[in-house]
Amino acid sequence: MRPYRAFYVRAMLFLLACLLAGCSALRLGYANGDTFLYWWMNGYIDFTDEQKPWVKVRIDNLFAWHRKTQLASYAQLLAREQQRLQTRVTPADVQTDYAELKKQAMLVLDKALPDLTDLAMSLQPQQIAHLEKKFASNNDSYRKDYLRGDVEDRQQFRFKKVMKQAEYWFGDFSAQQEAQIRAASNARPLDNDLWMAERLQRQQELIRILRKIQTEHPSREVVSGLLRGYIERSFEHFLYAEHKAFFEASRDGTVQMVALIVNIATPAQKTFAIKRAQKWIEDCRSLAAKAA
Repeated sequence: MRPYRAFYVRAMLFLLACLLAGCSALRLGYANGDTFLYWWMNGYIDFTDEQKPWVKVRIDNLFAWHRKTQLASYAQLLAREQQRLQTRVTPADVQTDYAELKKQAMLVLDKALPDLTDLAMSLQPQQIAHLEKKFASNNDSYRKDYLRGDVEDRQQFRFKKVMKQAEYWFGDFSAQQEAQIRAASNARPLDNDLWMAERLQRQQELIRILRKIQTEHPSREVVSGLLRGYIERSFEHFLYAEHKAFFEASRDGTVQMVALIVNIATPAQKTFAIKRAQKWIEDCRSLAAKAA
């Protein structure tokens, strides 16, 4: 997960999908999240007729638990972010945000782990092959987006993604502000080929684990440990040991950029962000109240 995502708070339940695709966030409506999550996971696994009923029940139960126990915490986190917008934000603040979001995500993943363990133990060889094909298709799309063009093209593509997130929270930026953000974005190390290698390593590790489970039939405790270890590594970097300097520089540059975006925002832009966060707070509280 890249640290700048930490500032853009999303419904944390969807992070259990990291187990399959390493996604940091999925942006469909939370109210329909149980239906979406089932559909999304089915696209990767192609559930059997025997799996479908209990997978749906487990997802429904997970969402019910999440609405009752987690949404209030998200509202509190968003409220703290609203207060932080009134002061100057430091890179350390951004790092703190990321650590808190990781903690929240791990609560959800720990809750889902028994169900994910059962699912992994029920997978058939053809389902693992289906997952491999899905990964391959996604990787083709990733290459088209991230590995095309020269350095300038890739810098521009990355910058546009940053601006899309920034504009969601703060509204429109001036040309001068965009120039500052572009400079901060470009200052981050750029190596999309390394990110691609990281992506492939993560996917290959998951396939290796699932095949091990399918062929060796380890105990449920062993399977749970394998999956939790994989999840923990997914929050960091599978290639960290070999490319420590790059990942650390990428992290540092990103948190510097996020802090800059907040600090150059005008009072009107910060008011826009506070109102945006308030809408998320109200949604969290409303959904939590309905589940009570």
